[in-house]
Formats: sequence, C-alpha cells, structure tokens
Amino acid sequence: MKITVKKLLSELNKDLEWEYAAAIQYVQHAAAIDGAQYDSIQKELLIHAQEEMQHAVMISEQIDFLGGIPTVDVEKREISANSVQMLTQDLWGEDNAITRYKERIGQAEELKEYGLRRVLEDILIQEEEHKRDIANALAK
Repeated sequence: MKITVKKLLSELNKDLEWEYAAAIQYVQHAAAIDGAQYDSIQKELLIHAQEEMQHAVMISEQIDFLGGIPTVDVEKREISANSVQMLTQDLWGEDNAITRYKERIGQAEELKEYGLRRVLEDILIQEEEHKRDIANALAK
C-alpha cells in the first residue's frame, strides 16, 4: 500500500504512544526490579527511560514539522512482580520498536522525507542498543 503523509503521521503518533509507554514502564521496572544480579541493568533501565523520552521529543518534533499534532495518548504498559518477566516485557517492547522503526524508515524514504529518515535511524540505533542490554541481562 502506498504511504501518504496522513498515514505516516498516524503511524508516527502510534510510535509516540509506544515511546511514552516505554519511558513509564522502564521507570517502574527500574524501581521494582529485585535482586543483586540486576543491579547493573537497573541503572541501565533508568538510562533507557530517559532515552525513550528523548525519542518522544524527536518524534513529536517530526510530527509537528510534517503538519500533524503530536499525541498525548500512551500505549499499554506492562508490569510484573517477577524481575525476569519485567525484562522479558521490556525486550518485547524493544523488538516492537525496532520493527516499527524499520517500517517507518522505509515509509519516510518512500515519501522522500530524508530528515525524518535520519531521525528515525538514530532512534533505531538506540532501540537496538536497548535490546542488546536487556538480552544480555537475560543471558539470551
């Protein structure tokens, strides 16, 4: 299906909802994760939360630049009392983000929105780093 700016804006707003959710989820997980083996990933989760909010700002600016209105809606957040389950939830979120941003990069390219593509590529690089951090903590 051919991408339109309207459809791209809708997808970017959904990405923004997921970024807000990721930031919230990471803050909660960092506070609730338990066990000495998770000390280093706990600190990393707080860094991830800050980076997800930076992504939200970057996506919001692009939505505005393209003539849209950035959403304030937040996607689903996951919580658990189990530390491994928390990290598994976070890993799913990063996989989802990576898939979504790869798709969005292709759409930006199709519309010749090269600045947007570059912003999305920068976000994708960080999402892939987040995935590696969490996978390492899970020893996956």
